[in-house]
Amino acid sequence: MLRGARPFRLAFPPVSGFLRPRQLAVTLALAAAVFTALCWAVSVGEFGIPLPDVARALTGSGDPGTVLVVRELRLPRAMAGLLAGLAFGMSGALFQTMTRNPLASPDMIGLTEGAGTAVVAAIVLGWDFGLGTQALGLIGALASALLVYGLAWRRGTTGYRIILVGIGVSWLCLSATDFLMARGGRFQAQAALGWLVGNLNGRDWQQARPLALALVVLLPAALLTGRLMRTLQLGDDVAKGLGTRVQSVRLVVLLTGVGLVAFATAAAGPVAFVALAAPQIAQRLCRTAWPPTLASGLTGALVVLASDVVARELIPGTELPVGIVTGVLGAPVLLWLLIRVNRAGSGG
Repeated sequence: MLRGARPFRLAFPPVSGFLRPRQLAVTLALAAAVFTALCWAVSVGEFGIPLPDVARALTGSGDPGTVLVVRELRLPRAMAGLLAGLAFGMSGALFQTMTRNPLASPDMIGLTEGAGTAVVAAIVLGWDFGLGTQALGLIGALASALLVYGLAWRRGTTGYRIILVGIGVSWLCLSATDFLMARGGRFQAQAALGWLVGNLNGRDWQQARPLALALVVLLPAALLTGRLMRTLQLGDDVAKGLGTRVQSVRLVVLLTGVGLVAFATAAAGPVAFVALAAPQIAQRLCRTAWPPTLASGLTGALVVLASDVVARELIPGTELPVGIVTGVLGAPVLLWLLIRVNRAGSGG
């Protein structure tokens, strides 16, 4: 039996499994913290709003002026950050579990960079073909994912090959993005740079709504694929012996993770290190052998919301891009993971 897990069986619907009390408690605590951070993010601004008034305004009650400021002016930005952080965190958990490597995240294996290159090409060259940033980000991330998967294929794929090939594809995409930035005009380059850093400034329902609709489909898919990957933790040979179709599961996980990171990147830009750090934080909070998918997503949402508030309030009169704050916080996490992986003898 898994340590700290309690078996359960339901007659209807016929479901059985293990209940992990600590993981459940941490997930509920993270959900409460995310809601608190959402109210905090909405309350901060030139016109400060007390948290109780924010909570009332979210339900449509209270002063009409406060309701207008909260629900129409500030809530879209906060929701874009919450949903983007949720998607980044879950995608990071999927990729780290699939590859059995804490360094495998969308911004380390080229998926975020692929989405960024597609959007920057549309901004600089005008090659949008009538598509929005959501569709362009999805196309760019999917193209990068297929390139990584194809180059890593050799009678199957392994997590180690996916990471190595992904790093190479990541640098190719970064080089292409730098070339496009150099080729574009000053105003085009400024627009692209502001998006590439990871930015929630000026976000409204136009960016948040497509991401929310995508998560209606992708969130259940991520939770279901997370269960399918449990046997992959035992290694490919053991998983095959237990009847798991390893390559099929890996491809489904790849497509689900690509969808999550593509829509999140299109809505908020490639917010740095959230997909890398959030699953590792959630894994240590829950004390599990792998990054828990939902807890990782909630951790990512909390990180993005808190970082956005810091970015707005750190320098009076200036709103920094949220990606700058997450980059400062995430860089030490990356260094710690590199040291830890090398000490474990899997650093390559």
